[in-house]
Amino acid sequence: MDLTFSAAEEAFRADLRSWLAGSVPAAWREPGFWAGVPDGEGFELRREWERRKFDAGFAGIDWPTEYGGRGGTPGMKAIYDEELALARAPGTVNPLGLAFLAPTIMAIGTDEQKREIIRPLLRCDVIWCQGFSEPDAGSDLAALRTSGVADGDDIVVNGQKVWTTNAGHGDRIFTMVRTEPGSQRHRGLSMLLLDMHQDGVEVRPLRQMSGATEFGEVFFTDARVPARECLGGLGNGWSTAMLLLSFERGASGISQYTAFRKSYDEIVRAARALGRDTDPVLRQELGRRMVELECLRYHAMHVLTQVERGADLGAESSMTKLQWSETYQDLFETFDDLLGADAAVSTPVAGLDISALQSEGFWTRSVTIWGGSSQVQRNIVAERVLGLPR
Repeated sequence: MDLTFSAAEEAFRADLRSWLAGSVPAAWREPGFWAGVPDGEGFELRREWERRKFDAGFAGIDWPTEYGGRGGTPGMKAIYDEELALARAPGTVNPLGLAFLAPTIMAIGTDEQKREIIRPLLRCDVIWCQGFSEPDAGSDLAALRTSGVADGDDIVVNGQKVWTTNAGHGDRIFTMVRTEPGSQRHRGLSMLLLDMHQDGVEVRPLRQMSGATEFGEVFFTDARVPARECLGGLGNGWSTAMLLLSFERGASGISQYTAFRKSYDEIVRAARALGRDTDPVLRQELGRRMVELECLRYHAMHVLTQVERGADLGAESSMTKLQWSETYQDLFETFDDLLGADAAVSTPVAGLDISALQSEGFWTRSVTIWGGSSQVQRNIVAERVLGLPR
């Protein structure tokens, strides 16, 4: 495991840190700022921020320059993730497009798809959402029932998707559809790239207990998509989806460690304000959380070293997902232990505005479910790392 960065990577860090210092408004750095901004307004602020990053040359750090990226190293991407977290810069408004769709198009997309999709996606001129889960096909993607029927040069889509991130803001959606009538399970599926701003597409927001509406239901009623807007070819949807889902960010744990450590410090600050910092039981619990965070940091650096050496991560990505999600959830269980019922009540505690921590605590309940539940990740590790029987 290499815990160092090259001279060129450290020079990149200095340039990025300097730009962030002059570009991230002071108000954005306050812990409770984004919790107090309405969803629509916050989304547009973050979208414009993405465009400024692109124009300044700080987008697509490890993407090829031909697609509008910087052509940097995995180490530079890790530094980018870390420095944005340290600067309290907002997260991207186009996470699924950037992390999954764009790399898939680079790998197997047509020349037209590469030309028309990748650069606008990187600049966030076009926001993408993902239509995989359905009411009766959440964890079992092969059970989906949304249909696509050929009609001339178009495919007509009917069905429903649920738990669609960014559905309310999405301009386009990459969605799995059954395009061969009568097909079963993994056969007869296609991945379509569909316009959300057309007749026949209805979005209904799903409000979470935090009040956020980042998820939505999407209903297709005779929605149309040109047959050329099929990624990977008609009937090849399952293999295309598996390729898309294989694009794991090897250094993602570094940015997560940085962000989680900031939350840890805020929780410690609340403990001191409440006079609980001398409680031996709470101190032991905070100590365990710190150990978990440091283990996450070292694992992230190990994974980054593997990525830089060109290794195939394989089940490593499942170990990373399992570790960061469980660590994050454990941290906010300590927050719950500290505040008791006040952890779920939007009122200041000991004069502290803890609204941002409260919203984050609500969010952590989901992280061991989406992106592959902890149970699924443990099965993968058991079978592929430990060699246990199925």
